[in-house]
Amino acid sequence: MSEIDFSQQPVNTQTKGLGPVSADARMGDIRQQAWNILREDVSLPVAVLLEERIEHNLAWMREFIQRYRLKLAPHGKTTMSPELYQMQLEFGAWGITLATAPQVNVAFQHGVRKVIMANQLIGKGSMAIIAGLLREDPDFEFSCIVDSADNVDSLGHYFASQQLTLRVMFEYGIQGGRTGIRTGEQEAEVLAAVKRWPQSLALVGIELYEGVSNDEAAIRAFLRHVVARTEALAQAGEFSEPQVMLTGAGSAWFDVVAEELTREDPHLDNEKRYQLDVILRSGCYVTHDVGAYQAALERMQTSNPVAREMNSSLQPALQVWAAVQSLPEPGRAIIAFGKRDAGYDAGYPKAAGHFRPRSATQAGYTTVVPAPDDWKVYAMMDQHAFMSVPENADLKVGDMLVFDICHPCLTFDKWRQLLLVNEQWDVTGAVTTWF
Repeated sequence: MSEIDFSQQPVNTQTKGLGPVSADARMGDIRQQAWNILREDVSLPVAVLLEERIEHNLAWMREFIQRYRLKLAPHGKTTMSPELYQMQLEFGAWGITLATAPQVNVAFQHGVRKVIMANQLIGKGSMAIIAGLLREDPDFEFSCIVDSADNVDSLGHYFASQQLTLRVMFEYGIQGGRTGIRTGEQEAEVLAAVKRWPQSLALVGIELYEGVSNDEAAIRAFLRHVVARTEALAQAGEFSEPQVMLTGAGSAWFDVVAEELTREDPHLDNEKRYQLDVILRSGCYVTHDVGAYQAALERMQTSNPVAREMNSSLQPALQVWAAVQSLPEPGRAIIAFGKRDAGYDAGYPKAAGHFRPRSATQAGYTTVVPAPDDWKVYAMMDQHAFMSVPENADLKVGDMLVFDICHPCLTFDKWRQLLLVNEQWDVTGAVTTWF
């Protein structure tokens, strides 16, 4: 990744989740403001990243891929944050995965030079973006996926007209799932199409996405099928580069993908196999969550020997602070944040901590206390969350609550800036998002 001085980027002062700051402030100025969340220096709601946990998660994944001798290209659509991309790359990531041409452009403009676009590149407008980047930097390592002859022919024709070569990977998919080649006949059609465009297309690897299934046995069978097809294509000399990319793994099954894609076949002379680059693409590890990915981690620590040996786990590092806005009736609290502030597609935010600032009462708290388990968000509107509490709950209007998040992707996209905080809730910096 080219070095980018993020400290000189302007602060978006016309958005939420900030304290008072001058209109010409730079990102590097945020630390100098000496804000503290508990002192109410920042307007609520505010999304925060716990920096110690972020660094722990980055180090955890670095160790995991090192133990499996894999590469990592974390999915950047999770955060769309170039500052976090830089941290991930500094902690051993090979490159960044993205889903659309505009997302690729964001990463490129912020210095990323190794990108997997784990999606089909469709339409002249999107193709033109990628062509422009390849022309701007011939050393830009970019590849996208294909699963149909029609898409291959469109790509071949366009990039031939631009006198450029596009690196592509076959995608394989699960029956009833999302995109990807399903049958041998489809594979043959796509391969024949690639061969029609030797001047503009280069087949460099294989991509898959296993996360559409929740059946571990079915996922393992699918992964073994893809490895077999990769082996067959390599032995037939179909790949254009000696290093063949084989990439998969969302954030729920990356341990299973690591196991299966690195499993040696006893029937092969493994010393003479083609050179294989196995690249995992898990994106949510950087912040983790308290929902589906927490359940996946618990499964992993039971069944995966590497995860067990590491004797640590990923930690939830993305939280949203919000204020109690109204206590309109016994047993119900209205919290001043909503669908515009936190995703809830995989479960409602979970109250993790409670703090009473002195602005709410002269008997304010001195520290954050754990929120009771029976304080539960059960509905959300644009700017309001409905939380059930016992009728005698120690809760006042003006109290502050911090919430853990289920599925971080759809919370990141609701914030243009997220604050970095330490364990004392001092604001130590910020990261931007480019959705």
